[in-house]
Amino acid sequence: MSSTLNVAKEIEQVVPQILQWRRYLHENPELSYEEYATADFVYNQLISFGNLVVTRPTKTSVLAVLKGTLRGDCLAFRADMDALPIQEEADVPFASKVAGVMHACGHDGHTAMLLGAAKILSTLQQSLKGEIRFIFQHAEELFPGGAKEMVAAGVVDGVDRIIGLHLFSTLPTGKIGICAGPFTANSDTFDLEIIGKGGHSSQPHDSINPILIGSQITNVLHHIIPQKVNAEERAVLAVTEFHAGSAKNIIPDRLVIGGSVRTFSQQVRERIAQQIAMQVQHTVAAHGADYNFTYNDGYSSVINDEQLTAVVEGVIQQHFPSDTILHIGPFMGGEDFSAFLTKVPGVFIAIGAAFDDETLNYPHHHPRFAVNEDSLAIGLKLFVHSALTLNS
Repeated sequence: MSSTLNVAKEIEQVVPQILQWRRYLHENPELSYEEYATADFVYNQLISFGNLVVTRPTKTSVLAVLKGTLRGDCLAFRADMDALPIQEEADVPFASKVAGVMHACGHDGHTAMLLGAAKILSTLQQSLKGEIRFIFQHAEELFPGGAKEMVAAGVVDGVDRIIGLHLFSTLPTGKIGICAGPFTANSDTFDLEIIGKGGHSSQPHDSINPILIGSQITNVLHHIIPQKVNAEERAVLAVTEFHAGSAKNIIPDRLVIGGSVRTFSQQVRERIAQQIAMQVQHTVAAHGADYNFTYNDGYSSVINDEQLTAVVEGVIQQHFPSDTILHIGPFMGGEDFSAFLTKVPGVFIAIGAAFDDETLNYPHHHPRFAVNEDSLAIGLKLFVHSALTLNS
């Protein structure tokens, strides 16, 4: 009991510090692959804690390793650090100082929570078994993503389990979202260039109008999922770019279309890609035009390990109020945490970060996005108790 009380006191004492860290990071955001100052800040904080071996696996990422005094498994925690190319409009006293860049997805909070966990756990080295790795990842927001680079750099070699947390402005603060199995979607994109034959708008018979072809393709593509995917499967296809033309009286010779596809099943992912390619080929050929088409596999689905999910759920049941857990379903967002899961079983957990005043809640990637800072203590507590459950 005394040990539990001591940990609770440590967490309480560190919370003001993680709020300061989070606000500093929020004021000084950096874009994907440009997190040089952020990585330096994280590195220097970790070095100051002691008992950690701190390295730089890539130019803008950080890894800290804590080795316990007893033999045991290796547990990894991950936090992402990058911001987004968005001009902040949130009314907070620590708003971004960088024009056109803001933390609009909670990564500043993720970094601060994991720093707090590293600070606390580094003082408990004597009671820990095995090894704990604290992964501060760059470039989650920009494909191909920093997780893939960190895997290639060996940061999860020898790791037995990995846990990631994400603040969710759509969940009430005080709640923790759990989802065993598929949690985030495969997030793919496609690019299509239609090459027609330009001409004068008064003589369409002498032209091959790519806008007409593109309109037909757009309509056909939006029928793929209801016609070719089982209704029990979740999938989304959206045409999101459509660019052509420069004057009212000119039929252009080219059109560019882009879009997004979200799926959970690898089989459905492949089927939709094949259907898009086939429909594009048939429609373009029918008009005697030409085209260039590329389907781009993005981040794969995050699939939470059911056994580890159950362990983390047990941690929550033991150390949090009885009504904390929300069993949530998969959502269509993409996450490169999946790259770690190609090597290591893991679980990705949603930490509720919404305000009681609903007028303050905005979706992720919105210029007015903000998180209820009370959520940071919850994420910190979950990191620490997960480590103590699995490695002590």
